[in-house]
Amino acid sequence: MTDFEVVQDCLAGNKDAFEEIVARYKNLVYSIILRMTNDREEANDLAQEVFLKIYKNLKSYSPEFKFSTWTMRITSNHVIDFRRKQKQETVSLETTEATLVADAKDSPETALLRKEEAERIQRLLDELPNMYKIPLEMYHKADMSYQEISDALNEPISKIKNRIFRGRKIIKTRYLEEGGL
Repeated sequence: MTDFEVVQDCLAGNKDAFEEIVARYKNLVYSIILRMTNDREEANDLAQEVFLKIYKNLKSYSPEFKFSTWTMRITSNHVIDFRRKQKQETVSLETTEATLVADAKDSPETALLRKEEAERIQRLLDELPNMYKIPLEMYHKADMSYQEISDALNEPISKIKNRIFRGRKIIKTRYLEEGGL
């Protein structure tokens, strides 16, 4: 069955159809949220909220768009809204598990410097206007392509590329102004 057929079944009252939607998209939703929050428990909670949103809004789904794109848009918007409400600190663009856990060769001082660097970059990202911050987070944290971001934000791909470029440039300029490398 296509996604649209499953959605139609669900709208017709077939509860098993929504279970099929969850089965198809739970990994996508969870991975997007986890990359944006870097917190497994929070990702589980937010994923449940996202699926409730999807269920409540199934009637507004249009088959002219891929269901996966529609789902990614709901997911990323939900996380962004959650962050705005919570004003939660996020993981920096440059932070990965490899940089959070110090190499065996790294001294405690090197590990501390790396952590401070990541926090500084995150602070600079948090200071950006949302028009730059959101596409940057979607690209670097949710690992979304330019096209996926364009679809999710309903903006032309050229505008998305431009905002990511300018956002990076603003961060780099401010970083250098503060005495960075």
